[in-house]
Amino acid sequence: MTTGTTKEKTMVESAENPMRIVVVSAAHVHAASYLELLARRPDVIVALSDDDGVTSNEEGPRGADLAAQYGIDYLAGDALYRWQPDAVVICAENNRHRRLTEEAAAHGVHILCEKPLATSAEDANAMVAAADAAGVRLMTAYPVRFAPEFAELCDAVERGALGRVISIRGTNNGKIPQGRNWFVDRAKAGGGALTDHVVHCADLIDALLGEIPSQVYAVANSVIPSAGDVETAGLVSLVYPSGVIGTIDCSWSRPAASARWGDLTLTVEGTEATMSIAPFGAGLSGDTVDGAAWVPFGADLDSRMLEEFLASVREGRAPWPDGRAGARTAAIVDAAHRSAREGVAVSPKGSPIPAGF
Repeated sequence: MTTGTTKEKTMVESAENPMRIVVVSAAHVHAASYLELLARRPDVIVALSDDDGVTSNEEGPRGADLAAQYGIDYLAGDALYRWQPDAVVICAENNRHRRLTEEAAAHGVHILCEKPLATSAEDANAMVAAADAAGVRLMTAYPVRFAPEFAELCDAVERGALGRVISIRGTNNGKIPQGRNWFVDRAKAGGGALTDHVVHCADLIDALLGEIPSQVYAVANSVIPSAGDVETAGLVSLVYPSGVIGTIDCSWSRPAASARWGDLTLTVEGTEATMSIAPFGAGLSGDTVDGAAWVPFGADLDSRMLEEFLASVREGRAPWPDGRAGARTAAIVDAAHRSAREGVAVSPKGSPIPAGF
């Protein structure tokens, strides 16, 4: 474990040779969080490249206006790689992840890519291959992996405190993403709630079990008019080679007026004990003149995830979770969509060699 003194020494040394990072596109709602966190770090110089946001009329500033808000450089067009970044954080629409990742890899630049890694397992595998061929790090943005509650759950499972794992239940129910219309555009997003919310729970199960499901069965609906033709809720059943059965309940079911964006839970049933976690469950609730309020507290998972990415680049090692983790969950989402269309259980296709769980 890194001591506080060692970490402080590393930060001082890094501040003398700061890493140059570009957030590529602010299409994703998480881009603002990453910009704010990176702009505060003494060991990083951050810039924004957001060509598709220059004329955007979506909610919130984009492009040069957003860069000015954080007092950072704005890089238009070819200026991105002339700036000579060490790494990029890709926050573009899902269908642009592959092209932007391959472009970064071709320039020898390390990559943290928003989830889902791609809109298909084929594209996700191509991204992994491009990073491997270029010798650059590719990390998938799964911040919930860094929740202290999940670390405790992993430790309990590894120690055998729960006995043999029998089943795992995950939920991820929240609001339709606001101010970013591409989330309900199937061509740009790859799907709705199945694409947006299954991946987080699937990744946690992936890390817990270290195996890929052999069967996936899913049902879904599309009942919220503002979601267009993408699915607004789904239930995914997973069967693993070890015999473990998993379920993921995902939806965009929370009303826009809700004080909370949603939830994420994971329950592991074992022969000796049951353990449940709710990484976003801690907070203060109450009422204000404007209505119900919710103030979350606890670990900043985005900050912990960025710390892991930066450390993996500085130390020349694979990040956790890596691109393969993103590709495995992309294969599960592919299978869920196929199962929902065909009404039968299917096997994930196109999943790369299991590694880096």
